[in-house]
Amino acid sequence: MPVPLARSWWALVLRGIAALLFAALALLWPGLTFGILLVLFASFAILDGSLAMVAAFKAASEKRRWVALALEGLVGVVVGILVFTWPSVSAVTLTYLIAFWAIVTGIFELAVAMRMRRLIKGEWTMALGGFASLVFGFLVAARPGTGALAFVWILGAYAALFGVLLIGLGLRLRGITDDGLLDSSKRDIIQTYD
Repeated sequence: MPVPLARSWWALVLRGIAALLFAALALLWPGLTFGILLVLFASFAILDGSLAMVAAFKAASEKRRWVALALEGLVGVVVGILVFTWPSVSAVTLTYLIAFWAIVTGIFELAVAMRMRRLIKGEWTMALGGFASLVFGFLVAARPGTGALAFVWILGAYAALFGVLLIGLGLRLRGITDDGLLDSSKRDIIQTYD
């Protein structure tokens, strides 16, 4: 497969599954206490960040561009650890931390989507995921004092959309050489990356 992210398609699918599981818990049990929700979010952020870093290390070992994925992963792991280890901080501060994570994640996802645009068709799923992350982050940052139930619904809806988009992208990348997903006009560019 010519695109580094395509070799790690399974990491995107796992990230998507983790997001959907988190969304299901948040949306099916919206009455969860804020503390339990934060533990779930921290677990998701660490898992999501770890999987992004796995994809980045794989790309780096193949001498391909990996910085955006590694930074996205690092931010996810650090924010997850901070949420776990900072229980005494206020709910508003934790909400800002989650908003920061979403905004940074969105920026790096958009950066990866722009790089993918030059190589494959269908990068819009990563771009849409990045856009969703940015919108969620800015919504949460703009209204950090929103009620806990509203926050749970917003967080759950974001995680569900993000999960579906990541799974869709992962499955599309899985078949990149089989179904002609690769833009034929870009095949020469790809050869320079191999």
